[in-house]
Amino acid sequence: MAVRIGVPRETAPGETRVALVPAVAEKYAALGAEVLLERRAGQLSHIGDEEYATVTLVDDPAEVFAADVVLKVDPPTPAEVEQMREGAVVLGLLQPYKADDAITALRDRGITSLALEFLPRITRAQSMDALTSQASIAGYKAALMSACMAGRYYPMLMTPAGTLRPAKVLVLGVGVAGLQAIATARRLGAVVEAYDVRSVTREQVQSLGGRFIDTGIDAEVEGGYARELTDEEKAKAKEIVDGHIVQADAVITTAAVPGRRAPILVTADVVDRMKPGAVIVDMAAEGGGNCELTRPGEEYIHTNGVIVYGPLNIPSMLPEHASDQYARNLMHFLTPFIKEGELQLDWDDEVLAGSVLTRDGTIVNAQVRERIEGADEAHGPETPAPAAPAEPAGAPGDAPDEEGGAS
Repeated sequence: MAVRIGVPRETAPGETRVALVPAVAEKYAALGAEVLLERRAGQLSHIGDEEYATVTLVDDPAEVFAADVVLKVDPPTPAEVEQMREGAVVLGLLQPYKADDAITALRDRGITSLALEFLPRITRAQSMDALTSQASIAGYKAALMSACMAGRYYPMLMTPAGTLRPAKVLVLGVGVAGLQAIATARRLGAVVEAYDVRSVTREQVQSLGGRFIDTGIDAEVEGGYARELTDEEKAKAKEIVDGHIVQADAVITTAAVPGRRAPILVTADVVDRMKPGAVIVDMAAEGGGNCELTRPGEEYIHTNGVIVYGPLNIPSMLPEHASDQYARNLMHFLTPFIKEGELQLDWDDEVLAGSVLTRDGTIVNAQVRERIEGADEAHGPETPAPAAPAEPAGAPGDAPDEEGGAS
């Protein structure tokens, strides 16, 4: 019997993405799968129902959630989980470090949930990497937002009245989002500087036309991640980077750590020293923010005229391409397990085994299970703590390993 794939309309506040686009729907049909799509699911991504020629459109979301596989952008609500059948599969960005109610509901319902945040960092999984695709979109948008909010041109301009000097943009954290922010700000004509605790990122910054801030400290360890700096190293790095922050016209911060508060990279006293009209775009606002003065979801003007903005769910600000990339990530994940129209999960597969969050009534991921159930009550098969889900976005005094704004 053909596998039934359900795609509901997302209901989280501010969410504009959808887990299926027409081109991907055609791919599922070619695999022999039957796709159920809730009407108007793609509306906020500017995709009309009539564009989904190969799916079955349904009015009742309960029909979608009764499918064999449910594709989501955000975690399902407990009420949505109740509409799923035991043993069904849900795949998406399930926010395993904060969506405790959803995870508990998935466990209790016996749902097999696959979190893209836990995707193994292997070459074969690159096409499935939703964190990377969404972080790239977020970095691009963050650079554009900084340019829109700045009170000056980004490029150098020579006019009859005189020459206008280019804006100075500083990017803290050189991971996926940071690199895209650098590239976009450079295309806009700004002079771009960037900093990361991993000196290996110097060449990446320079290849995009940026200038790498060298503190003389290299915190890279095996695997491309960053170790915690010593107190002496933190103080040295902060002093050097702070000097560049106060000279910048715009600062874009990208550092976030899964399951923990985002590290503070820009302290209040440094904001006090920044130029009036300077802009801070804090991509880690959902995790509390990299700037000490960030108010998540708000834009406000500090007493000295510095604009501090903490945008949430940045990829949803570009829903067309965010949905397209995300839908393709899901398709690349699922395709190897759909054979002759039937779902055949291979638990010996490294990608599948590494991504599982709940299965057979247990929270499989050990780290999440211990946090939710407690060390004494933990049960189920052991799995190692997941690798960092995105390229490290190092910044002064910290060793973050994920980028803000990806979901």
